[in-house]
Amino acid sequence: MTEKLYYNDPFCKTFTATILSCTREKSGYAVTLDRTAFYPEGGGQPADHGVLGGASVTDTREKDGEILHFCDRPLPVGEAVEGEIDWSRRFDFMQQHSGEHIVSGILCGKFHCDNVGFHIGHDLVTIDFNARLTPEDVLEVERLANRYVWEDHPIDISFPSPDQLEALDYRSKKALTGQVRIVAWPGADCCACCGTHVRSSGQVGMIKLVSCQNFREGVRIELAAGGRALDWSNRISRQNTLVSQLLSAKPDATAAAVERLQKELHALHGRVSALEEEDFARKAAQYAGAGDVLLLEPPMSPESLRKLCGAVQAGCGGCCAVFAGEGESYQYAAGCPDRDLRPLCKELNAALNGRGGGKPAFVQGSVQAGAEAIRGFFGGRHPFS
Repeated sequence: MTEKLYYNDPFCKTFTATILSCTREKSGYAVTLDRTAFYPEGGGQPADHGVLGGASVTDTREKDGEILHFCDRPLPVGEAVEGEIDWSRRFDFMQQHSGEHIVSGILCGKFHCDNVGFHIGHDLVTIDFNARLTPEDVLEVERLANRYVWEDHPIDISFPSPDQLEALDYRSKKALTGQVRIVAWPGADCCACCGTHVRSSGQVGMIKLVSCQNFREGVRIELAAGGRALDWSNRISRQNTLVSQLLSAKPDATAAAVERLQKELHALHGRVSALEEEDFARKAAQYAGAGDVLLLEPPMSPESLRKLCGAVQAGCGGCCAVFAGEGESYQYAAGCPDRDLRPLCKELNAALNGRGGGKPAFVQGSVQAGAEAIRGFFGGRHPFS
C-alpha cells in the first residue's frame, strides 16, 4: 500500500519517492509510488495535480490501497523521483473542505439534520441537507461559522479504536467498519472524513453561503470559503459598483433604484402596447375583406407578431401570414380559421431554411431567408393552397 504523506502532513508540497510501476492507460500513464503527497479524488474532494519526475500529473486515484498518478509521459520503474503538488489547487481544496465541515457541523447540530451530499466544484461548493431552511436560518449559520473561523480553533484528527469509535458521536453518510479517520473541529463538527484540511479554522479565512435553494426533501447550499469567498465577494462588489454607476444610485441603494426602473419600464410597456394595438387595428382595417393576406414587417416581438396576425386575420375573411424581420432572418405567424396550415408550414420551412409548427389553424416559426425569397415562395399561386 502507498504511504499517504498527505495524512501525516497535509502541508507537504514536495517529496521524494520510488517508482513501483508504470502502465499505459487511456488517460495517460498510471504510476504508483512507495509514498506520495498527492491526494486522490474521494470524499467530495477533487484529486491533486502537479509534477512527478518532470511529468505532469493530471489526475490521482486510489485503488485497493494504491495511489495511481496519471502522468502525461512514462516514468522509469525503480528510480527515485521528486514530486511537487499544485499547492494553490490543494490549499484551495483544503479551505473549501474545512469550511464545509464547519458549516455542516454547525447547521446539522442546530437544525438536527444530516449532510446528505457534498461536492467541491470549480467555482463553488455544494452541500445538500435534509431539512428546510429560511433565509434567516442561513444568515445565522453563516454568522456562527465565520465566528468559529475567526476564533482560530485547531483541528483534531484521529484514528480511534473500534470501542472508541462506537462511543463517539460523529457524522457519517454510511455505516463504517475497520479503521476510521475522524476529523473534528471542536465545538463545531466531528465527522468521518478522508480529505485534507487546514491546521486551524483561522486558515479558512472566511465563509460565504452564496445561495440556498429547496432541493428534494431539503435544501442545497452553495458555499465559498477562503480565497474563493474573497473572489466571489469582489466579483459581486464590482458588479454592484457598475450597476450603481449606471443607475446613478449609491452602492447600497441599487435594489431600490432597480425597482423604480422596473416600475417605469412596466408603465412604458403598457403605453407601447396600447399604441401598438391601435396601429394593428388601423392596419387590419386596411385589409378588411381582402381575403388571404401576406405581410412583411420590421422586426417585432413574437407576442406582437401574433397580435398583428390575429388582428388582420379576424377581418380579412381569409388567411393571414405575417413575417417580421430584416436581412436574411424573419419570424413568422400564420392563421386561418378553416384550413390546416401545417402542410404549408412544413413546405415553408423546407424551402426557406426555417423551423416551426403549431396547430391546424395557427402556425409560427422562423426562416433564414430574405424578403424576396419569402415573396417568391408565395408568388404566382394561392398563398395558402
